[in-house]
Amino acid sequence: MIILLLLLIILVFSKVTWFFQPISDFVDIVGLPIVLAGVLYYLFNPLVDWLQKKFHVSRVWTITGLFIVVILLLVLGVVALIPVIRNQATDFLKNWPDYWNHLINQLEVWLNDPRLGQFQKEFDQLSKSTTSSFSKWASSIANHTFTSVGGLISSVTKIVVGLITMPFILFYLLKDGHRLPKYLAHFLPVQKRTGFTQILTEINGKLSGYIRGQLIVAFCVAIMFFVGYAIIGLKFALTLGIAAGFLNLIPYLGSFLAMIPSIVLAAFISPWMLVKVLIVFAIEQTIEGRLISPLILGTNLSIHPVTILIVLLASGRMFGVLGVIFGIPVYAVGKVILTHLFRWYKRQNGGYEEES
Repeated sequence: MIILLLLLIILVFSKVTWFFQPISDFVDIVGLPIVLAGVLYYLFNPLVDWLQKKFHVSRVWTITGLFIVVILLLVLGVVALIPVIRNQATDFLKNWPDYWNHLINQLEVWLNDPRLGQFQKEFDQLSKSTTSSFSKWASSIANHTFTSVGGLISSVTKIVVGLITMPFILFYLLKDGHRLPKYLAHFLPVQKRTGFTQILTEINGKLSGYIRGQLIVAFCVAIMFFVGYAIIGLKFALTLGIAAGFLNLIPYLGSFLAMIPSIVLAAFISPWMLVKVLIVFAIEQTIEGRLISPLILGTNLSIHPVTILIVLLASGRMFGVLGVIFGIPVYAVGKVILTHLFRWYKRQNGGYEEES
């Protein structure tokens, strides 16, 4: 009966979706700046707390000074780095077909070796299917782009509005965010406040450890790839290093995805360059896996690697790039909530006493 009633409730809600459309529009508008402000809050809040305790300056002045420093660094980055990255990215994308075709041709030469003749048919089928799929995907993207100019303008507008409003949300989060759990707890009965505050504290610890750790690790990965590529003389070292840092925000898969353009470019240059790129990748993975990640990601989410891969695949399929990036922390929050709900259920049920 309970299951039937739940299904009936879901059916009723599906018939009155128009009623929730204003809520959906509201979340669509404020979601981006709130998410960005939340991520930056977990990154900057420990620094604000430390500066406030170290120099005994009011929190407002500490946050203001931090904002000024960040703005100056952004201006410096825009002036010094953005033109270089733009030129490298434009040149790389312009020559990407040549790089890719060279790799395909080289693979064909290798597979035409009589010792590998048995794999020639499978490789030809794979190459044709990949080319066909890519052509269909590019055609679909082009058609969608030209037929949904209004949607594109709307998306760009939301991003611009989000970037403008995000600093204001971040300022007040840094100023009053530590008071939020107690404020929310006041809406609950007195006997429920302690447990609710405990859940929020545990969620905050999981999110802060994960987000702050992932951002720092991604920055370190970008630096290592940039330095490694610069040492071996690989073209577009800065752009490839920054791309590797961003892709590293995807757990387990990011560094391997970042290697694809580097390997294609190195294979175009020379076999020896390809070997050097693979050596850089091996050194980076060793340093990241053995030193940086264990040191920075001190708070373990206690999630099995298989579970992480399943969450990444499912969240990426449902929500795209944002799902891949935020799927793990959302899963961690849901795990904390469900764990506490199950503990409460066990206390209420009374049938889970362990045998002595």
